Amino acid sequence: MFHKSVLITGAGSGIGKACALRMAKEGYNVVVADINMSTAAEVVKEITDDGNAAIAVFMDVTSETSVEVGFDTMMETYGSCDLVMSNAGIQIVHPFEEYPFEDWRKMMAIHADGAFLVARAAYRRMKASGKGGRIVFTGSVQSFVGSKLKEPYNFAKHGVAGLAKSIAREGAEHGIYTYTICPSFIKTPLVEKQIPEQAQSLGITEEEVVKNIMLRDTVDGEFTTVEDVANTLAFLANDQGALTGQSLRLTHGWAMM
Repeated sequence: MFHKSVLITGAGSGIGKACALRMAKEGYNVVVADINMSTAAEVVKEITDDGNAAIAVFMDVTSETSVEVGFDTMMETYGSCDLVMSNAGIQIVHPFEEYPFEDWRKMMAIHADGAFLVARAAYRRMKASGKGGRIVFTGSVQSFVGSKLKEPYNFAKHGVAGLAKSIAREGAEHGIYTYTICPSFIKTPLVEKQIPEQAQSLGITEEEVVKNIMLRDTVDGEFTTVEDVANTLAFLANDQGALTGQSLRLTHGWAMM
C-alpha cells in the first residue's frame, strides 16, 4: 500500500510536533525536520511506537545545503514529496528603536530565507514527480496586523503569505497548491518565552500581556491551540486546489475578513 509523505520543519516541538503526530495518524510517512535532533528523535519515537512511519532529519532552514540534503533524504527514504509544511521559526522582541540589526537578520534568515528554501526544495521535487503536491506555510495573525516589538516578525509573516500566493500562481499547472495557516497566539514554548519579555519591555505585568495584548482582540479571550493548526493541515492535505493561495485565519475572531 502506497503512503504519502510529509516533511515538517520545526517538528521537534510545538506546532510542528502536533502536525507531525496528526499526519502520522492520517497515514503519512513523516519526516521530522529540526535543528534539534534530540527533540526530533523523541517525536519520531512517539510516532513509530504507535505503529506509523517516521524519520528525523537535521535541517537548518537558513542553509541551502542543509535543506536540500534533508529533502534528498526524504526522497531516498520514502520516494515521494507530497506535503511540506514550512513551520520553523523563532521570536525576538525589542523596542523598535533599539532593535539590533543582527537580530533583524537572524529573524529574516529563519522566517524569510527559510520559507523560500524549504518551499523551493519542495516545489522542485513536486514538479519533477509529475504528481504535484501541497506546500503549507505557518503564518500568523500578524500576517495581517501589526504588533509592538515585533517589526521583523510582522515583516516576515506578511511576506510568507505573499510567497504562498505567488507560488500558487506558478504551481497550479503542475498540481502544486499552497496555503498559509495563520493562528493567533498559541501557548507554545515560543509564546511562553515572549510573555515575560514583553512584560519587561512594556513595563506591565505578565497577566496584562496575556489579557491586554495577546488575547485582547479575540472574541472569546481564548488561545488558539496546536491541535487547531494540525486539524487545519489535515484538512488542507485533501484540498484539490479550491483553497490554493489562501491564508486561513485561526484567530478566535481576531482580524476577521
